[in-house]
Amino acid sequence: MAVRVTSSSFPPSDLDLNGYHHRPVLPPHKAAQNALHVTMESALIPSSDADEQFRRLFSRLRALRPSDRPSFKTELNLLFDQLISENSSSSFTNENIRQEVCALLVHASRLVPHSQEHLVIKLCQLIHQLLNQLQVIVDEQTLDTLVSYCTRALRTCSLWTHAEILLALSSLVYGNGPRCQQYLPELLGQNGILLNYSDSCQTDIELCRSAVHCMANLCLGVPGHSYFEEPHKQICYTIFMQTLQSPKPPGVEEISFCTLLQSALKGMQYFLNGEKWRASPDQDLGCLLAVLKKFMFYGLPGINVEMPRVLYPAPLPQYETIPSQQSKKRRSRGKGKKVRAEGGKGGQDEGDDEELRSGGGVGETRGEGPAGHPRLSAHLAPPLQPGVRTQFCPQWKKSSSDSDFSDPEGGMQSKLRLYHARVRQGALHCFLAVVKCVEKKVLYGYWSSFIPNAPGIGSPPSLTLLNIALKDPSPKARAGSLQVLSALLEGSRQFLSVAEDTGAPRQAFTPFSATLAASIRELHRCLLLALLAESSSQTLTQVIKCFAHLVSNAPYNRLKPGLLIPLWKQIRPYVRHRDVNVRVSSLTLLGALVSAQAPLPEVRLFLQQPGSAHGPPASGGSTPQGPHPPGWRHPGHGEPAVPGSGTEGTPEAPCWLLQLCVALVTQPREEPHSDSDAASSGSLEPSPVRLEALQVLAHLVKGYFPLAQACLLELGQLSARCLREQDPSVQLHGAKLLEELGTGIIQQYRTDASPSDQVVQFWSEVLTGPLIGALQNEQHLTLQTSACDTLSSVLPQAFSQLPDKTQVLCITVLLGLTYSENSLVKAAAVRALGVYILFPCLREDVMFVADTANAILTALDDRSPNVRAKAAWSLGNLTDTLIVNMEAVGLDFQEDISDMLLLKMLLSATQASADKDRVKSNAVRALGNLLHFLQPAHLSKPAFALPLQHAMRALTDTVRGDATMKVRWNACYALGNAFRNPGLPLGEYTPTMYAYSALSSAVTSCRNFKVRIKSAAALSVPASRERYGDTRQFAEVWSTLARALEHSGDTEDFLEYRYCTSLRSQLCHALLHLMTLCLSRDLPALAASLGSQSAPALRGFLVSYLGDGTLTPRHVVGDEDVAGQTETGNGLEVLGRALSRLKELEAEAVADGASALDTVRGFLEDVAKSSLP
Repeated sequence: MAVRVTSSSFPPSDLDLNGYHHRPVLPPHKAAQNALHVTMESALIPSSDADEQFRRLFSRLRALRPSDRPSFKTELNLLFDQLISENSSSSFTNENIRQEVCALLVHASRLVPHSQEHLVIKLCQLIHQLLNQLQVIVDEQTLDTLVSYCTRALRTCSLWTHAEILLALSSLVYGNGPRCQQYLPELLGQNGILLNYSDSCQTDIELCRSAVHCMANLCLGVPGHSYFEEPHKQICYTIFMQTLQSPKPPGVEEISFCTLLQSALKGMQYFLNGEKWRASPDQDLGCLLAVLKKFMFYGLPGINVEMPRVLYPAPLPQYETIPSQQSKKRRSRGKGKKVRAEGGKGGQDEGDDEELRSGGGVGETRGEGPAGHPRLSAHLAPPLQPGVRTQFCPQWKKSSSDSDFSDPEGGMQSKLRLYHARVRQGALHCFLAVVKCVEKKVLYGYWSSFIPNAPGIGSPPSLTLLNIALKDPSPKARAGSLQVLSALLEGSRQFLSVAEDTGAPRQAFTPFSATLAASIRELHRCLLLALLAESSSQTLTQVIKCFAHLVSNAPYNRLKPGLLIPLWKQIRPYVRHRDVNVRVSSLTLLGALVSAQAPLPEVRLFLQQPGSAHGPPASGGSTPQGPHPPGWRHPGHGEPAVPGSGTEGTPEAPCWLLQLCVALVTQPREEPHSDSDAASSGSLEPSPVRLEALQVLAHLVKGYFPLAQACLLELGQLSARCLREQDPSVQLHGAKLLEELGTGIIQQYRTDASPSDQVVQFWSEVLTGPLIGALQNEQHLTLQTSACDTLSSVLPQAFSQLPDKTQVLCITVLLGLTYSENSLVKAAAVRALGVYILFPCLREDVMFVADTANAILTALDDRSPNVRAKAAWSLGNLTDTLIVNMEAVGLDFQEDISDMLLLKMLLSATQASADKDRVKSNAVRALGNLLHFLQPAHLSKPAFALPLQHAMRALTDTVRGDATMKVRWNACYALGNAFRNPGLPLGEYTPTMYAYSALSSAVTSCRNFKVRIKSAAALSVPASRERYGDTRQFAEVWSTLARALEHSGDTEDFLEYRYCTSLRSQLCHALLHLMTLCLSRDLPALAASLGSQSAPALRGFLVSYLGDGTLTPRHVVGDEDVAGQTETGNGLEVLGRALSRLKELEAEAVADGASALDTVRGFLEDVAKSSLP
């Protein structure tokens, strides 16, 4: 190549009469001869020889030393010319390239004084070329030397050299922004170099572009970590915004202005990548989004609208002006045809403008003219039928790369379209950075400006991201808009969950839920159009990924059916697309469809449709024509087709999606899918396709297990095949599929006394297959972890029917893995033991219980919080088993458990109750069970005395503490469980007095109603009066419960009201329970409470409780939702026992006691009369 010369490389005096540049150093004819010689020499020398020649030039330049000889400048000038003209991208392949380039550039800078401006320009061009072609980021010493050289050159050299100097400076600071702190005042400070050249008053567009480009490279740093500090950070943002908001100066070429916009957009993108967005008066998000939206449509054919300067967050779309008057004149059908015929080669066709004016929505036809095929309705487009050749995109939209627009035949217009497309791409990349750095909840207010709504009658359509996806001639711009849309949809499930349109439409107003539902439907419609019309494989991949994000977050259970069936039918053929990325994204979308709010009736219905043995004929638009379309592959042998599109199978046939995924994993392909995947015929599918197919199977089994149940054994064999393969990723996905199958079996057969023979056979084959080998594979720790999770998903009834040696093998392997050095494996093994300890066939085995307890206690001291959390959960399950065995087996099992083991569990659980909340929640559950399990023989031993006090104090402190609510209600449940132990001396035991006080405080003051319910249930557990202590303590418990019932509706959180009825029922039961146990000395305190001003409120709550029947409260223990702690029984029966107890006290009552007895009995009789029907 010849020496690169820009429009600002020479002073005005070097322009001839015709405005052309000539070389100032050499005469024109000598310069031409030299350039021709260099170019021809470079073209004739082979690449290897050219590399060697470049190295020789490289060495010659490094050998030069500063000299005053006249020939020195000529030699240096020639060396620069030759180095610049060479292609150095392949000349250096060793690891020392950075040191060599840095040394060369530093040496060259010492050879060129600032007075030799032409050599300064060539040095700057050499810096720019070497750093860009070789992709070198200079070291700190080189950076200091060369940046200082460039800044001095900008201060001393003539203005006509500054553009090239700035270009070299931008290459130097690229990726080195954090190291340029010392130069920021000179570059960005007051009267800074970049600040002056990037000013809006700058008339030289090339200088302005170079300065903005240099500023953009300064902003490039590590994503998420900004090194800029005020005021430099604000200066950069202001310059970028001013550049983007300023109109094109008069007399400036459009292409030059586009390059300036590209630099500003790139700088804004780098700026936004630096840190999270912080709104301020100088950084308004609405202004930034308005600018980005403007340039998202910059130069787009057929789009000519006035954009607002600020976008405001609003639930409805903002009004945008109608297209220009010029487009309004194009009304007639004939003119539309004429423009279409003329513009089919280069520009946006007229049908798109006509459609925007008519309010037909975003991308209704994408190329269908008024006289062409009928445009699609506002509803989802129906699937294309065989033989129909509907044209979905204009002729210019069929190109697959931006290079088509630089065809020299198109001239300047094609080049201009290319630059416009790059501006739009830059705006979309910048918008993507905004989405990543701004909080989701802030962006939701701007959705209406970028997400389409169903257009109303007569209202102008809004410009959204889908306009670009459907109308933009650049595939990269279309892909960019879909990437932004995917980023907006990702993680929006909570926001979109408001959408609903299942009810009758409202006439008076449109609620926000209906507006959001309409947006989801419009997204479906537009994305389906994009799916049908897209011809670029890369962009098609983005369309399908965007669909997957939408399906994963939209609440289809709150929307009218009919959205997913068209998508099912259209996406199915793309699984046979030649491009592997399209195939993988199609499977990802299928996985999202079967996992979205599963099970959905609409999805279930389609999955149950019969399939066929041959694929459907492809047709229409981008769906290729003919028997063997060039962009599609043939369906594999036995691969099912779209349901209902071919020869129908029998209803008993397996699910067609299951067949498809199994075929993709196991069957060989018959032809390569793409040029990049040119493997030999007969090999399996590419690994990404097989992995995605296994994920779809896992989602299908998880959401629609009844449909996969018929192929249970086949799926087990598929998983075993995957585990035998060498690819660790395939092995891992096979284990995940086994885990989902096990979970589905448990959900299906949990209540059955005995499982089916198919289930037993399934687990027999799995546990005698390669799963055991995966459990022992220490080279693949993730696979070991997944295999442990799979082993924990065995159905308990099926495990009991397995051979003894298989059961022993499973237990032995799990016990061994609890001592693994890897925390993930250890946590999974401990959790699996926590599942096995609940198996009926294992929980009465004292040896297994002891071995499991020792393994859990060892893991409870692990340094990994995850291991300790799993161990605490397993310890809670183990202590649950102790309680079950105590009630089922009796004293024999309690005597078989070692006292030392019980003491170790009590000490470990007490210690774990002071750990993190995720450990503490199950540790307190285990403490309650252990305190319930201990017998009087244990309680009387001195070794248990102090641990018992510490355990009770730990539970009491947890109830009073500031832990999470789940921890506190588990602690309340644990205290109630401890109160069930008849051997625990509650009445005179000092720690229990603190426990009663803590529960009394929680039942009245805790803001969480679940904690109040659990504390009230715990206070009603003691079955005898002596266990409540003396008269004072009994009166405190009574008055606390009465006060809690009176104020049971007081809460600051409206969501707690849903538990209000359960709380009042539990409090009423607790009060009646205390009345059944009271003594004559307790009656004065009861009478004082019932005779006060609160008596009417208490009477009303009790009457309501007795009239409504029993409301058994529910609570959470560990990870399970189980029934209430106390058996409340029938409320009227409890009331009857209370009245009977008062009759027994009549003989004991004295004068004062008789008055109190009459008050209490009268209150209860009044309640009883009011409660009877």
